[in-house]
Amino acid sequence: MKPAKTILLNAFNMNCVGHIHHGMWTHPDDRSIEFNRLGYWLDLARTLERGLFDGLFIADILGVYDVYQQGIGLTASEAIQLPVNDPLMLVSAMASVTEHLGFGLTANLSYEAPYPFARRFSTLDHLTGGRVGWNVVTGYLDSAARAMGQTELSGHDRRYDRADEFLDVSYQLWEGSWEEDAVLADRQRRIYADASKIHPIRHQGEFYQLEGVHLSSPSPQRTPLLFQAGSSARGIRFAARHAECTFVNGSTPQAMRAQVDKLRQAAREAGRAPEDLKILMGVSVIVAATEKEAREKHQAYLRYASPEAGIAHFSSSTGIDLSQFGLDEPIHTGSTRAIESVTQAYSGWTRRQLLEQHALGGRYALIVGSPSQVAEALIAWVDEAGIDGFNLTRILNPQSYIDFIDWVVPELQQRGRYKTAYQPGTLRKKLFNHDRLPSRHPAARWRVQGADAAP
Repeated sequence: MKPAKTILLNAFNMNCVGHIHHGMWTHPDDRSIEFNRLGYWLDLARTLERGLFDGLFIADILGVYDVYQQGIGLTASEAIQLPVNDPLMLVSAMASVTEHLGFGLTANLSYEAPYPFARRFSTLDHLTGGRVGWNVVTGYLDSAARAMGQTELSGHDRRYDRADEFLDVSYQLWEGSWEEDAVLADRQRRIYADASKIHPIRHQGEFYQLEGVHLSSPSPQRTPLLFQAGSSARGIRFAARHAECTFVNGSTPQAMRAQVDKLRQAAREAGRAPEDLKILMGVSVIVAATEKEAREKHQAYLRYASPEAGIAHFSSSTGIDLSQFGLDEPIHTGSTRAIESVTQAYSGWTRRQLLEQHALGGRYALIVGSPSQVAEALIAWVDEAGIDGFNLTRILNPQSYIDFIDWVVPELQQRGRYKTAYQPGTLRKKLFNHDRLPSRHPAARWRVQGADAAP
């Protein structure tokens, strides 16, 4: 009999005011409007490390949500991920006040060049001691494409084709340019690095052409830990080839199990092991000393939330202006260039149903209860759906995380389902027990002689 899984846990956040639960920034106990202040992020990092969180996962978006009502009126007034600042800028400061907390950073490769991008992540991997991950996204907003000088967003599968090549180029830089012992730092001989062990990368592909040496020496992980969230057929193929952690959402454990089995089977077909994927579910938690108090807290939160802002965000996820439909008119999504899996899943819903689903400003699974009830619900999701852990959203920032740490973490620890101390090492080491990508990962084909690899 397999031992029970130790639950993985990320805090899900964004460098903005309104992330998932729209409208909650108006609550007097929410600090989200301080997002421009460094102290806000340093406090959050310290809090999460106190709670032994595996990581702070920071979402990001390029472009604005301008589909709903064909403008940014509601987006601006409700701060629906606008304004939004760069997530990478936060990491060095947060790493300086923590020792173990990992950082999952969203970056849209569609508007990046692999050469400077690879240096940026290598730099952060060095400065954090190997605690960074990259959430690989390809974007889904026409507004971003226009802002970047394009007439429209590329097709869904075409974006993934570009992403495959971007990853291959990045692997060459991270894994294939510098040998492990290229850096000598020999003062007496005045040799910092051995040029014979530094190799130029030459790539001539459909989307990218590159000739050059990677600008950074090998960092603790070389390639950052790789996150991905696509659940379309093409997204699953991409995750099966590249991802180490992937994000899923489902309405029931049974529906989630089907997604999990599909992802793990796809990993097998890609020549990897099913356990090479850690699968995390997005979840929101409202907890208090008793169930009654938690439900009262939930009702109080509803007074601040903005369901309409939630479906304005959702409009851009589908590429459809949901304001044009009557409350009880079925929404037929048709073909769009936005998030394919979301568009397909909600075809036929009505705006009234979406408003009800977004009562708390977002559509993530919600668990409300006492500490023991929340712990048991999380354990049930892991055991029944086969997932590895959760991306915990903020309803109030940082109070949602403080409540979880004070109430739920001890319950999970008592049940033997959550760590009581951090393991040493890099983010990948903590999650997979090795610092570098395993030899069966596609990045390994670019690895230079002497570069360490997991078996």
